[in-house]
Amino acid sequence: MEYLALKQIHVACVALSFAGFFVRGVWMIRESPLLRQRWVRVAPHVVDTVLLASAIALAVLLGQYPFVHGWLTAKVAGLALYIALGMVALRFGATRRVRIGAWLLAQVIFAYVVAVAITRNIFIIH
Repeated sequence: MEYLALKQIHVACVALSFAGFFVRGVWMIRESPLLRQRWVRVAPHVVDTVLLASAIALAVLLGQYPFVHGWLTAKVAGLALYIALGMVALRFGATRRVRIGAWLLAQVIFAYVVAVAITRNIFIIH
């Protein structure tokens, strides 16, 4: 697959994944029954699978790998933290306050990961 098409798929999946996470967080805060619908539980896995596959394909295509390139290592580490916080926010948080805090912090981490991806610099703030 051509680089630009692969990158567009990746960026579109990033946007869809974050939008879904944001909306599910709002629904969690409002205790909406929509959060329990089957499609709401399945769609993120589909989007995130395409996102991960496109990320791996881009890494291979460009010859840039985590633990070799610092910015990509930071991006992967940030992604792992974002996923962990997302799990606390939407599933495992003991209290509503903990879930909301994890949801907000996950958004900060997401912004960091996107900034690292755009700048290829792990030290965003100089």
